Amino acid sequence: MYLGDYIVIERQIAPLRFECCSVSTGTPFTAEVDEDKRHLFSDRTWIDRHPPACRFLRPDGGLFHCTIHRDSPAQCKFYRCVVMRVLGSTGEQAGTITGTLALHSEDPVLRAAYKEAMRDIKDTDPDAEERLQEFLISRGFEIQ
Repeated sequence: MYLGDYIVIERQIAPLRFECCSVSTGTPFTAEVDEDKRHLFSDRTWIDRHPPACRFLRPDGGLFHCTIHRDSPAQCKFYRCVVMRVLGSTGEQAGTITGTLALHSEDPVLRAAYKEAMRDIKDTDPDAEERLQEFLISRGFEIQ
């Protein structure tokens, strides 16, 4: 995951509010860290070890989250990064899930489990990634 070249923080204007610029479009925007992700944003351990990454990206368990999702520019909302690597029962990669919750896999067992999960999970649900991860784990997959 890498968006460090796409968002520049021009200056901090409040403890969790920033004036930013979308590099690809030159469009300025103001971003405030989402209230439900402030605990993630405050932990700088990962981001300090990955300086090229987007300054607003943070890990949480096996997932990565944009901490300014509400205010993020359009290219971030459409960015198709891999948010989950799904391993089968023998530890081989069975597929990947992107930030739009799209499955990329030829594995028939994973495809069937994904189809079953997505009957009850809307990709617009705020906890959709977590619910999908939990569902796949309950079906014997490992998530990285």
